[in-house]
Amino acid sequence: MVKSRDDTIAEFNENVNMSAEEIQAWLEDPMSKKAGTGVGLESAAKIIEILKKNPTKDPDEYDDEDLDHMRKVVGYTKRHLAQESHLKETKTEAELEKTKSTISLKNWGHASTFQETDTVSWC
Repeated sequence: MVKSRDDTIAEFNENVNMSAEEIQAWLEDPMSKKAGTGVGLESAAKIIEILKKNPTKDPDEYDDEDLDHMRKVVGYTKRHLAQESHLKETKTEAELEKTKSTISLKNWGHASTFQETDTVSWC
């Protein structure tokens, strides 16, 4: 079953917790390539495009192409966040930062850890 437009937008905006600039900076870090160089990095480019195109997150400004990609992002991040939840039981924060799951999530716009200043923290 396909998520509704409103649910997709809400979950995308919740799961993608990095700004376009933060994602771009992360992609310039060699660590971003440690989880692969294919679909996740292509997705990051599309996420950056969506975020820059609609910085106010106005639901009426998203087109069908945006929504299709947002659905992919929601599905992917939801699966990987479930995996990461399990990993948090067995690994330290420093170990988590280096897992392919955490790295991949950042490639998809989700940073799992934050510094006290609320900026994204990556190794």
